[in-house]
Amino acid sequence: MHRKEKRMFYAKKHEQYVTSLINNIYAAADAAKDYRTMQFLDWFVKEQGEEEKNADDMIKKYELYGSDAKGLYALNQELLGRVYAAPSLVL
Repeated sequence: MHRKEKRMFYAKKHEQYVTSLINNIYAAADAAKDYRTMQFLDWFVKEQGEEEKNADDMIKKYELYGSDAKGLYALNQELLGRVYAAPSLVL
């Protein structure tokens, strides 16, 4: 495994770790029947699922492109085109 692949692997592992932390907080809120907190955490659960998917997609694309300069350039352009959308936390 190359250095870049290791970084992506560890990034995915980190996202999975963050997911476990959010799930633990959600479980505690559920056990306490704290429904407002559970509702608040719903956005984080959804967002973290997207982050794990993004990390997984990045690994798959990197494996597909490998060391192909044109493919890596296209991947870079795709990443540069991402647009941040502020979350809606309406309760």
